Amino acid sequence: MDYDKLLNIAAELGCRLMSCGAEIYRVEESMGRLLRAYDLASAEVFAIPNCIIVSLTTPEGHPITRMRRVAGHGTDIQRLERYNDLCRDLCARVPPVEEAQALLSAAEETPRYAPWQVLLGYGIAPAFFAPLFGGGVRDAASAFVAGLGVGACLLYGGRFLGSNSFLRTVICSAVASLLSLLLVRLGLGRSVDTVTIGVLMVLVPGVALTNAMREIMAGDVFSGLSRTADAILVAAAIALGSAAGLAIGRVF
Repeated sequence: MDYDKLLNIAAELGCRLMSCGAEIYRVEESMGRLLRAYDLASAEVFAIPNCIIVSLTTPEGHPITRMRRVAGHGTDIQRLERYNDLCRDLCARVPPVEEAQALLSAAEETPRYAPWQVLLGYGIAPAFFAPLFGGGVRDAASAFVAGLGVGACLLYGGRFLGSNSFLRTVICSAVASLLSLLLVRLGLGRSVDTVTIGVLMVLVPGVALTNAMREIMAGDVFSGLSRTADAILVAAAIALGSAAGLAIGRVF
């Protein structure tokens, strides 16, 4: 068996899980389970939000270690489920290493949701949040339109903003508040605050903060504090962007 290839597969799987927003315990458990399925009970895995280290000892007693840096983070439940299912499938069937590598490569090429479906989701979510904050039908319609604008900014603004999540969140929050103010002035919505809060809910890092609290309670303190700091920065970016957008809109 080519243990170098197997270690590369495990490291790549963990890296992809982490980039989708998986919890630390899920990443470590998935990589360890995969290696144990190939009779490598001595495998050791260590993961933090930006780095993965995996080590094993071959039956001949030769130690091999891989370290992968996780560049970008996000929350993609569809890809997370795909890689989680792939890991369970590999552990159950234990195919040859070459076949496992091919399955991992094919999983990345599987089509994701179409852009129009993602945009529709960004519109529908604020439309449901607005009534929860006391808005009516007009506020929900305004939140839907503003949510489409924020979704377009998130989908297509990455090519201009790069991987700077703080700046991207500030701009998207400003777009949300500006669109909410504009739609209310045009007579479509009734309450600027209700529409704005409904739209900003799609930017709130709820999953990241929940995972951070879970990791702290599970003993992964470093990872939990790192994710908590990231969630606090995102919350600050939301507050800064929405305040700037409302200030600009009210000046004009």
